[in-house]
Amino acid sequence: MKVLDLRCAQGHGFEGWFASGDAFESQRAAGHVDCPVCGETSVTKLPTAPRLSLSGAKEPRAAVDAPADDDRARTAQLMHAMREIMARTEDVGERFAEEARKMHYGDAQERGIRGRATRVEVQALAEEGIDATALVLPDAFKQTLQ
Repeated sequence: MKVLDLRCAQGHGFEGWFASGDAFESQRAAGHVDCPVCGETSVTKLPTAPRLSLSGAKEPRAAVDAPADDDRARTAQLMHAMREIMARTEDVGERFAEEARKMHYGDAQERGIRGRATRVEVQALAEEGIDATALVLPDAFKQTLQ
């Protein structure tokens, strides 16, 4: 089993586990490797240093990488917030504008909803005084991760 450090074209770093280097390459070429944060399929393998077990070797120094840690913390917070939104809202799909109107005019019970709407539909909702916020969720939220 090979654990590879990967990065997508958007700069998100993540790990991937593969049977071999060839397995990674074939899955990447087929578009089966995607970023768990944004769903980007343009993924590259980062260079990694081999780990050597030498007798008498000192403990490895911790890498000083505060900006990367800050990025990871922000990404984790964003992922947590998105999971909360997913858990507390109902996916109404293409009926988003219709359901938002029903709630606004009292024809349906008020609840948290999410779905898809065109720019024209969102503009029409705004003209009717109905607030709608665009939130692009990565593909990773649309499927169960292993």
